[in-house]
Amino acid sequence: MDSIQLDRSGIMKLTVFLLVLLFLQQQSEAQSSCGDRVSFSGGRSYGSCARLPYLDATLFWSYHPSNGTLDVAYRAPQSANGWVAWAINPTGRGMVGANSFLAYPDAATGSATVITTQLRTYDVTPSDIRDEELTFAVYRREAEYSGADGYFTIYASVELPGNRTTQNTVWQEATTFAGGVPYGHPLDHDHLSSLASLDFLTGELA
Repeated sequence: MDSIQLDRSGIMKLTVFLLVLLFLQQQSEAQSSCGDRVSFSGGRSYGSCARLPYLDATLFWSYHPSNGTLDVAYRAPQSANGWVAWAINPTGRGMVGANSFLAYPDAATGSATVITTQLRTYDVTPSDIRDEELTFAVYRREAEYSGADGYFTIYASVELPGNRTTQNTVWQEATTFAGGVPYGHPLDHDHLSSLASLDFLTGELA
């Protein structure tokens, strides 16, 4: 009987070990699937990444639990005369309440620039799109455009609202402008579905 119990115990431990190993392998494969062949300027690197479900966008990040901050790189395809946006919404799931980073070509220089703005209503006017502080701390922001592969990248370092690792994220893209700032986007399924809840600690995307 003792030998049978020991055998069963050994089998259970081996099973648990194999399941953990499989999980770690899946996590590693998921990471490499969105991180392969992607390099960032300035020698930046990130510990986690997730392919967002719409608009071919990818989010890279490193979470720092010691101070509740997040370094992110949002990467999305776009033409040189278009714009992309990534946001955290601390109060809801969609556009209203989104604290946004908008990257687009500067009208004067043509190089990529980024502004931060809050989206307070669905009835946004061009004058609402202005560079302003967000409801959480932003320590760094930068944007660049790679003409070789046609991607905008938004870099940012932020304080996670409420020190919560799970946040509602929203992203968007278009080629329409008003008054020199991004304004309006298509209303098809993919553009209206570009939102998700993301746990920056586990990488779980819902």
